[in-house]
Amino acid sequence: MHVVVTGASRGIGKALTRQLRDEGHAVSATSRDHSADTQLDVTDPGQQARFAARLKGQPIDLLICNAGVYLDKNMALGDFSAEVWTKTMATNVTGVFLTVQALLPNLHLSEMPKIAILSSQMGSHSRAPGGSYAYRASKAAVTSIGRNLATDLKPHGIAVGIYHPGWVRTDMGGPDGEVSVLESVSGLIREFEDLSVETTGCFHAWDGRIMPY
Repeated sequence: MHVVVTGASRGIGKALTRQLRDEGHAVSATSRDHSADTQLDVTDPGQQARFAARLKGQPIDLLICNAGVYLDKNMALGDFSAEVWTKTMATNVTGVFLTVQALLPNLHLSEMPKIAILSSQMGSHSRAPGGSYAYRASKAAVTSIGRNLATDLKPHGIAVGIYHPGWVRTDMGGPDGEVSVLESVSGLIREFEDLSVETTGCFHAWDGRIMPY
């Protein structure tokens, strides 16, 4: 299986890349810097086009849209700037769509293509504990994108799943996270394996729980 993982320089993306390779899969790992196989700023259409050109003619069986930022963690209400909003939405929302758009020809070449979008329960409309406005809004938006992609791509046999990785002990999640990276990644990979056209549009947690929108 050929897998593409965005945001693979650290945390969940890096661990996903490692575990999938250990299982024998071919993984094209990307990161905004040079720490993964390929440099890819998901917000840059030019880099997206060049990455797609490198993979031209190669089937992608699983596209994992993991790249994301959390710039407003613990940010006070009065400290939000337009730049925080712009960068958050560009990476967490537009970047996901641009990645899917650029690699759609490769997904069409696979016999059982899948797209996994890493979102978060923090974007759920049923949870509103306050704070992290930009991050929460971006995750609500990318969940919506995933649901709509699922509708449009189902006739083409492409399954789309949306996933909450848990509150993971990473640089982004912090040391107080409830789930280890290994637990989260192992659970996510099981969820990716179970994803099919029949379950497309699902929003699941790493442990299989159905998440509220």
